[in-house]
Amino acid sequence: MDNQQVIDLFKTRGMLEAGMEQELKSQLENSGKDISELLADYQIIPDRDAVWPIIAQELGAEMVDISSYVPPKPVLAMVPAGLARLHGALPLKVDEMGLSVALVDPFNPQTIDDLRHALGQSVNLVIAPSYLVESKINELYSGDGGAMMQDLLGQIEAEFSGKKANELEDEANSAPIIRYVDLVIYQAIKEKASDIHFEPFEGDFQIRYRVDGALYAMAPPPAHLATPIISRVKVMANMNIAEKRVPQDGRIVKQVGEQQVDLRVSSLPTTHGESVVLRVLDRSSVNLDLDALNLPQNVDSYIRDTIEKPNGIFVVTGPTGAGKTTTLYAALRHVNRVDTKILTAEDPVEYDVDGIIQIPVQEAIELTFARVLRAFLRQDPDKILVGEIRDIETAQIAIQASLTGHLVLSTLHTNDAAGAVTRLLDMGVEPFLVAASLEGVLAQRLVRKICADCKADYEPNEATVAQLGLSAHELGDKRFYTGTGCERCGGNGYRGRRGLFELLSVSDPVKELITEREATVVIKQKAIELGMTTLREDGLRNIYDGTTTIEEVLKYT
Repeated sequence: MDNQQVIDLFKTRGMLEAGMEQELKSQLENSGKDISELLADYQIIPDRDAVWPIIAQELGAEMVDISSYVPPKPVLAMVPAGLARLHGALPLKVDEMGLSVALVDPFNPQTIDDLRHALGQSVNLVIAPSYLVESKINELYSGDGGAMMQDLLGQIEAEFSGKKANELEDEANSAPIIRYVDLVIYQAIKEKASDIHFEPFEGDFQIRYRVDGALYAMAPPPAHLATPIISRVKVMANMNIAEKRVPQDGRIVKQVGEQQVDLRVSSLPTTHGESVVLRVLDRSSVNLDLDALNLPQNVDSYIRDTIEKPNGIFVVTGPTGAGKTTTLYAALRHVNRVDTKILTAEDPVEYDVDGIIQIPVQEAIELTFARVLRAFLRQDPDKILVGEIRDIETAQIAIQASLTGHLVLSTLHTNDAAGAVTRLLDMGVEPFLVAASLEGVLAQRLVRKICADCKADYEPNEATVAQLGLSAHELGDKRFYTGTGCERCGGNGYRGRRGLFELLSVSDPVKELITEREATVVIKQKAIELGMTTLREDGLRNIYDGTTTIEEVLKYT
């Protein structure tokens, strides 16, 4: 249920006193309660369930009591489990008006339209408490997702067997294809995948999920279904399905239960059809909070101190998918107060945060990082986030902003922290300006964590240990761990990810080296002398703690 829409509903009905809206928003952020509980706490309604008749009246829908109601099996069978979970939809009854469903989020009109298309019949909204709807869905649809997928594929194969390629192209909006694509997306979100890959080859069609940085293949659909499946994804993303010769970009917004999931879609023409990748931006799975990042104590303290500074530049470096955006947003949220004006320029905007002005960079209309950043300086900001410093113009304006009393946060793609300094110099920025403005650089990587349910001791071979650059003396009696594979982790021995960090604080000795244009290796050596922990050393700490494996640290450092 959308909390803001409930607040707006109560405001328009004159049921909230002046100032109460901000109080409710503050409590929503800090108390962990939902809006119906808070309205009851403040005695705006007699109890939490009293909000639902008001919502039903507003939406012109029937209010139903489902506390002890179990829908008949034929009615439940009309909405497959994957579809019910994806849309947060509970089918209740069928009559001459069509199928009546209760939704976890009744305010989203798109959900009813999606269900009508997927089921190929009339669907009507009825209202029931969202916590009961969610509980009933979990209770009544507890089947195996893999079995559902296979069953649906069997139905599609039977329905479309014998059809020619040009006939299949018109099936993108058929109910079985819609249900199948919805189920693929639901399974990906359930597995906490960051990307979904649809890949056509000469003899087969592959679908893969990226979970915790590694790719896993799904049971593949028949190769001849590649065209309608990819066309369906393009329809959902408002892309041109007739154009298959050039790359395209689109966006899908899906309501999965109570959470909203953004899917960024990219298509690429290949020799065997279009390859499509969906980037999953599930805001509920990303905790944009410094406390949740498990940063080393010195890094956590440094970021908290730096983010409060009035000016300077703080850079986070690392490859794509290393969590740079998450770290910077967590830092910004720490200072996201009423007395601080924060502006961000991103390509694209990945997470919406209340209280922060966010601008999407669009190269096609020449709305570049440099152009947006120049405009920012006329908007009286305190803190600025630049998605990436890509060129000399952006770097110079960022430095100008920092020297005129603004704190600038940004990212660079370099292998380590010291490399960020030489990257700025290579762009053409004067060394004295880098030394004057740069506060610090944080390099980071994400490594997979050993699954806690199948964690076990193991003895690494000498060759693996040698790759870490450790001697037998340094190893001593240290223990090593690995994941043996279990049901919870899908048999791969890893579950979740943890960051590795390397923090370069630009102190006076480092500033001198920057001014003298010293090489990356010299700057890095000086930082190590001054106490910097390298990515490899932080990796070793996580190995000895039993958090990750030697293989993961070798792979990412």
